[in-house]
Order: sequence, then C-alpha cells, then structure tokens
Amino acid sequence: MAKTNPGRFFEDYAVGQVIDHAVPRTVGAGERALYHALYPMRHALYSSDEFARSCGLPGSPLDDLAAFHVVFGKTVPDVSLNAVANLGYAEGRWLKPVWAGDTLRSSSEVIGLKQNSNGKTGVVYVRTRGTNQRGETVMEYVRWVMVRKNDVDAPAPETVVPDLAEVIDPTDLVIPEGLNFTGYDFTLAGEPHRFGDYEVGEVIGHVDGVTIEEAEHMIATRLWQNTAKVHFDATFRPDGQRLIYGGHVISMARALSFNGLANAQMIVGLNGGAHANPCFSGTTVKAWSEVLDKAETSAPGVGALRLRLVAVSDASVGELKDEAGKYLPQVLLDLDYWALIPV
Repeated sequence: MAKTNPGRFFEDYAVGQVIDHAVPRTVGAGERALYHALYPMRHALYSSDEFARSCGLPGSPLDDLAAFHVVFGKTVPDVSLNAVANLGYAEGRWLKPVWAGDTLRSSSEVIGLKQNSNGKTGVVYVRTRGTNQRGETVMEYVRWVMVRKNDVDAPAPETVVPDLAEVIDPTDLVIPEGLNFTGYDFTLAGEPHRFGDYEVGEVIGHVDGVTIEEAEHMIATRLWQNTAKVHFDATFRPDGQRLIYGGHVISMARALSFNGLANAQMIVGLNGGAHANPCFSGTTVKAWSEVLDKAETSAPGVGALRLRLVAVSDASVGELKDEAGKYLPQVLLDLDYWALIPV
C-alpha cells in the first residue's frame, strides 16, 4: 500500500470541508534574526525590544509577515501542493501578536470552488486561521489558488464563488493590546513622517532594489516549510524554472517600503492582493506604494494607513495595468493592506 501523499487535486475538494493542517511550529528569537537576514527589514518595532516596550508592548513580536508565512506554509501540503499559481488574498486580519515561544498551527475551510473552462484546472477558495498554543486565533485570511485536476474526466463541482469584502472596515482592525504611540521616537524609527504627513492618492517610490537569489528563496521556502512543487522542483514547470514563492516577493517589497514608510510599523489588515506576474531568480525587485485611505483608531497616538504596495521588476512608479485592464509585465505584486502609524 502506498504511504506517500501526492497532495489534493481540484476534484478532491468540497465546499464546507475543513482541513486541519499538520506539523505545528514553535517559533523562537532566531526566527526574527533569520527573517531579517533574508530581507532588508528595518522597522524599529520588530528590530528592538526596547523600542517595542516604549510603544506599550512587552517586547518585539515576530514580524507580521513572518507569522503569515508560518501559518501559510502549514497549508501548502493540503491546499496548494499541486497548484499552478496562488491567485489572490482577501479579508486578512492579524488578531494577536506572535511572540518567541509561541506554537502556531493552521486550519482551513473550503469556501468556494470553480472549475476553469479548460477542464484541467480549477480555483479553490479557502479561509485559513492560524492559532497559538492557547487556541487563540492570531490571524485569518482568505486565499484562492488554481489547482490541477488529476482526473480531467471528473465532473465539475457546482460553482461557488464566495462574496468577499473588497476592504476591511477600519473599525474591524484589531490593535494589539497596550499599543501606544504617544511617546514614539521618530529619530530611532528612522523617519519623521507621521499619519498627518500622508495624503490619499500620494504615490511613494521606494528607490531601492534587491535582486532575487535562488539560494535565499530556497532558504525562505524551507524556513516556512512551504512544499509547493513549483518552488522546489525544476522539472515541474515546462520552462524548467522554479517559481519564486509569492510570499518572498511580498516580504521583499515590504522591506523595501521602509524607505518612505519607515513608521508604517504594524500590518493589521490584508484587503486584497494579486501575484500579477511570475517571479524568477535573477529578477531585481523594486517597489512603490500608494496611499489609498486613512483612518483613526481608538489606540492612543495610533492611526491607520491603507496602502497599495506594488513590486515591480523595473524602475517604473505608479503604473499598474494597460488599457485593457491587464497587469503590465513588470508588475510582480499588487497588495492592499492596512498598517498602523503614529499620528
């Protein structure tokens, strides 16, 4: 009897199905150091325990996106092992900080299915929740992924496309307990720009770029225990290239956004996102951001910016799509998120 697991194919999913993902992961202080070695991360709240304490937290938590990658990685063997591509995100919220010593696990519910017209693939929608060792939900998000069919003659399921919010209402954002920016040290943070200095519609070119290396990408996907074949197996794609994990591009772009958004400290909401074009080793990633909205919060000295973060493979700023509404070939990532910033 075969003991290996070939992964789920499109016909193996059903709406309402709940999948508890294997292998809980305990994160330690080394996780932050390795994350900062992989990406040029410099946001002060995640770099310094003392700075975090000055902002009302007990210490520096694990970077929001590092926590996301851990939770996401747990889902890959059950959701996207046989994926063609990860297509998008919605309704993501960070609900509790993740601290060194926390153990994270993930579960997903299938909330939508749609077979593609070619009959060979389909789109699977899942809502994933990451929980800690106390059973507290630390984050949740929806993603949809294109998955191969194993049996192309398997009947198409009833099409169910979930109705997802385009934007998380800022009143539904969860502010970490105790967060207080009234004594915020702008000198130590690296930039003077605060909530009132940003205008809706403003576009910020982040100037810097980083060339993606095969070795760093492989370390990252192994760190997050992401087993998707497209990232590891060079024979899996017809072009013989390993696809760079989309989360690697997200973290790289977020790190680059420090130059111009150094005080956008904490990500608390993921409104939407698309991996617009594939990324491969050797690509130089640059980034720009657009301020989409602003909101006050109930936490002292804390405001929220809704930001569009765009990763590109050239120096273009402010360009996204062509006249037909298709992403331009240089656009790698289009991410819409809420971040907390001092007022």
